[in-house]
Amino acid sequence: MRPVRARAPGHDDPVPSVQIGRKESFNAAHRLYDPGLSDEENRRVFGKCANMHGHNYVLEVVVGGEIDRASGYVMDLKFLSDVICRRVIREVDHRNLNTDVPWLADRIPTAENLAVTFWERLRTELPEGRLRALRVWETDKNWAEVGDRI
Repeated sequence: MRPVRARAPGHDDPVPSVQIGRKESFNAAHRLYDPGLSDEENRRVFGKCANMHGHNYVLEVVVGGEIDRASGYVMDLKFLSDVICRRVIREVDHRNLNTDVPWLADRIPTAENLAVTFWERLRTELPEGRLRALRVWETDKNWAEVGDRI
């Protein structure tokens, strides 16, 4: 049985679920390198990205839910920004993602792995079921996205 949704004041229609988002940025260096492979194999698999280099990353986070009648918010975007900065940005900004971030130590820092790891870190700090999507832009052309509806 589906849950009954709240009704808009003075309306018979249910209150729609709304999605909102926050964008943050950080700068970091990384090297796509598998220590289990030779330097030659790493160059074959990762190309020039096997060399140390950096990016100006953009992190987009989307949350959703019903609008709170008292505040008019789905979620306070200042709260969302604080969570993103505390759980991700402060620890990755101006760092070497291969060596300076303990919770990335066992992962090759691809955009895909960053997206999944950031999702894991944010999901535990946000109200259950509110995190909808997360996208990591590595360049203006390259991104990875993770979400509950993808």
